[in-house]
Amino acid sequence: MGELIQGRLGPQGPVALVTLPCPVLAVTARREPGAFALHLEGEVALDADRAAALLRALELPVAGRFTLRGDLPPGGGAGASTAALVALARAAGAEEARIATACRVVEGATDPLMFAEPGRLLWASRQARVLAHLPPLPRLEMLAGFHGPARRTDPEDQDFPDIADLAAAWPDACRSAEGVAALASTSARRTLGSRGPTGDPTERLAERLGAAGFAIGHTGPARALLFLPGKVPEEAEAALRAAGFRGILRYGIGDGHA
Repeated sequence: MGELIQGRLGPQGPVALVTLPCPVLAVTARREPGAFALHLEGEVALDADRAAALLRALELPVAGRFTLRGDLPPGGGAGASTAALVALARAAGAEEARIATACRVVEGATDPLMFAEPGRLLWASRQARVLAHLPPLPRLEMLAGFHGPARRTDPEDQDFPDIADLAAAWPDACRSAEGVAALASTSARRTLGSRGPTGDPTERLAERLGAAGFAIGHTGPARALLFLPGKVPEEAEAALRAAGFRGILRYGIGDGHA
């Protein structure tokens, strides 16, 4: 559901991120024998050409009838493209160790959704490379949704603010929900300040509703308010709807959550 932090690790460093897990959105896939065909149900960010390209990158036969079902809006900043590719790769019987690189070959930039705990990785998205393993996330309650138009990730886009300081501070921040929320908010402010969009209402909503912080999709409209456990006010969902949010979700992360 966007990223907790994302940016360059120094002026010449890679684009790196810590993803914001969202276990309530997913893509599932099944494969049946036969000639290659792709059938999509719901919202799935994939087409037959990219599906075939992934199978070739995995050195698997371009064969089989694949059915994918999803609920991730394309261009939403919630990892829809990567989720579809990972689901397809697993349905095709790919070796797990090869999935990340194959996704990068097809997408150019990929989220770490092929890993069991993606929120515990500092991830170089344009390189499909784990830069560091991180502590577990503390428990937080998310109120999330999408605000603004869809925007697909440009893998050539390197114009992100420097977050080397945030990445260095992240392991200590994971000791508390307040620490994670504070760094996520700082990363979001830096990106909104340098990349836009202007007038984004997420921070104002976080302050009004008493959230510990907020997070954004740094290249898409995914947005999330980060609350301490049990602190989501009753009027929060209505406030997001009134501000123009769509696809509103409520879920938990960290400390026993998926």
